[in-house]
Amino acid sequence: MIQKSNLRLKILIVCWLPLLFLLVDAVFDNLGSNPIRALHIRLGDWALRFLCITLAITPIQAVTNWRGMSEYRRMFGLFTFVYASLHMLGYLIVDQVLHWKIIGVDILESSYIWFGIISYFIIFVLAITTPNWSKKVMGKNWKKLHRFIYLAAIAAVTHYFWQLKGNLAEPFLYSIIVFILLGFRVLISFKTRHMSKLMIPKGRKTSKLSD
Repeated sequence: MIQKSNLRLKILIVCWLPLLFLLVDAVFDNLGSNPIRALHIRLGDWALRFLCITLAITPIQAVTNWRGMSEYRRMFGLFTFVYASLHMLGYLIVDQVLHWKIIGVDILESSYIWFGIISYFIIFVLAITTPNWSKKVMGKNWKKLHRFIYLAAIAAVTHYFWQLKGNLAEPFLYSIIVFILLGFRVLISFKTRHMSKLMIPKGRKTSKLSD
């Protein structure tokens, strides 16, 4: 129990480190010639990284058979929400200074922002439905809802692709990661359905024969 709490604390500290380093760079003016853009991009990068880590928990769990990892999936998911929220607030407050007319025009003219909004909305809904009481209330629908995390990842990568001009190596890398993780999920889902089809009908056939 002590080891588990120690691991949880270490993961918690590591998850806050990117924000700490970003704040240190901001204080010491180490964000380059365009600090607002650097702040915005770094927060978005970490939101996407935590999203990929959250998605990777199930495949790692399946390969290693370490069921304890599912306990930390919620933590990584919540940090995805934290960094995505900071990324959005950085755009609204630091970049646009809450100038809603300019923000409105920017949203209408920049299609990549729509993908960011879609991704953030899904992440927001998943974050507020994370608690155990929500899982109990929603029942089977909870799992169906939380599968939308894959749509959030696809929208986030598209948002990243369309936002950048020039070097697209990093968003391309994230696209490959998301594609692999989504492919793994599809395979697991197909395997589960296939196994259930093999097992359930046999019982029904034997019962009919016995009648």
